[in-house]
Amino acid sequence: MKWIDELKLDERGLIPAIVQDINTGEVRMVGYMNKVSLQKTIDTGKVTFWSRSRKKLWTKGETSGNFLNLKELYLDCDQDTLLCKVVPQGPTCHTGHDSCFYTKIYPTDSHKE
Repeated sequence: MKWIDELKLDERGLIPAIVQDINTGEVRMVGYMNKVSLQKTIDTGKVTFWSRSRKKLWTKGETSGNFLNLKELYLDCDQDTLLCKVVPQGPTCHTGHDSCFYTKIYPTDSHKE
């Protein structure tokens, strides 16, 4: 796959990967991939990230069973962000929420137009 060598990775060799539910359009999470985790994602069909805190490969769902099953993969126009369209098996967030984006900060009740 020639395109994998043309990715614009950051100084740590990582690229952000947005994870979106293919059926609902909901953004489930954002993680970071390196070339190895990206290749594993493609090979296995299970979204795999590079854990920045643990400094190792991490397949989402490996301990919880809440895998993200890859259905489509897109590269943005600048070649510096990935979009993984998935069928999630259960909640994505470690808190038990379907999405990591469950905290609404704008607009709030105190914000008036």
